[in-house]
Amino acid sequence: MKARVTVMPKKSVLDPQGVAVRDAIAHHGFPQISMVRIGKVMEIEIDDAGPDAEARLHEICADLLSNPVIEDYVLQIEA
Repeated sequence: MKARVTVMPKKSVLDPQGVAVRDAIAHHGFPQISMVRIGKVMEIEIDDAGPDAEARLHEICADLLSNPVIEDYVLQIEA
């Protein structure tokens, strides 16, 4: 079983890395970019996942892989 976790800053949280990348892109001749958000992607491989694997992964995402105060996560499970 494979899982992909995408963690991004909440829409209401300032993303200074994203602003810096957007400005750098503009300086390279592409000023039409209006917003960049920087996040992280984790790929997790699970051996013998068990019936409660998805619930346990959501727990890990909320408690360990993301900061729920300032970040949202999306969990995608692949067979």
